[in-house]
Amino acid sequence: MTDTGVRIDGNRLVLPGGAAVRFVRTLRLPETGTHPLPPGLGEFPVRRVADYADTVPEAWRARGGVMLPVYLREAMWLSFAGTKEPAALQVGAGKVCAVSGRPWSDRLSGDPQNYLVLPRQPWLDGINSGTGTVRQFVAVPLGMGATVEGQVTGEEVWGGVQLQAFALNDTELARWREEERRRAEVRRRAARSGGAFGALGAPAPAAAPAAPGAAPGYAGAARPRSAPAMGLGVGGTMRQEVYRDARPLTDWAERPSGRVFVHLVTPPEWRRITGEAPPPSPVDRAAYTRAGLPWYDYYDQDAHDLAPAEPLRDVKPVGDWIGDDHEPWQAPAPPQINPLGDTPGKPVRDGDW
Repeated sequence: MTDTGVRIDGNRLVLPGGAAVRFVRTLRLPETGTHPLPPGLGEFPVRRVADYADTVPEAWRARGGVMLPVYLREAMWLSFAGTKEPAALQVGAGKVCAVSGRPWSDRLSGDPQNYLVLPRQPWLDGINSGTGTVRQFVAVPLGMGATVEGQVTGEEVWGGVQLQAFALNDTELARWREEERRRAEVRRRAARSGGAFGALGAPAPAAAPAAPGAAPGYAGAARPRSAPAMGLGVGGTMRQEVYRDARPLTDWAERPSGRVFVHLVTPPEWRRITGEAPPPSPVDRAAYTRAGLPWYDYYDQDAHDLAPAEPLRDVKPVGDWIGDDHEPWQAPAPPQINPLGDTPGKPVRDGDW
């Protein structure tokens, strides 16, 4: 029987087909300059909206999905470690595609590409806004116009994060599974004979490091928003590629295998809704750097970066809207930058969005 439900495994979302997504707390970068990938500071807790139907806003019940607590101007990145099979994953910021900057769609597009290719893409730290770079995801309340959604569409209606996964079509999935079976057999034989698998071929793409602890198609005026919702704006720029799909679109299924709406909740609302204490506020950046903890640089020589997304180029950072509150920045020293080359629980209910 095919699993059609999104599930929570710990704090990891597992979409049908095996795409896995974790939301990782991280350091917020300065809004000037280009930086290496910041380290993880632990996972955001994730809860099903349906489990708190009596305390969440009515609009959230209608949309279903999950929720997580996030502080004002807190940064996050998405880890795809643990993805089991190839997937085309769409990521929306207020139903604006974080890859193409175009309106949310229930179809894959190749020109411009509106999805990530998993597991080749090990993570995503922000919107695709430059050649070989992204601009960091930073949480901001709706109603100010500072979100990606507000700046690209002129509206702040949705907020949150949207995820939608497409599996390979039946033919390509069977072919991929057979290739994987053969690779596994080669590895077993190499192990029995004492050979090194590394000499037999290129390794799989590196997984994300474990966490240590108004464009075409848009129109309309801004709408007021009373629910305590948060959306994603942008912060600093970092070196990260968003990879072009090497497969033709015909290799993927025509319809998504699963989707989920991720609501971003303010810490006071998280406590009111769930009765749980939110995570502590993010650690001081300068202290983290002085402690010598690692940063990351990731490069895949066999993959090709997507061109910058035109609708996302002019998105202004959160600091331009609500002021700069950065503490003095202490850049990491070169030795701190490291080069990187079915589940339990009830299904998450989807809704109308």
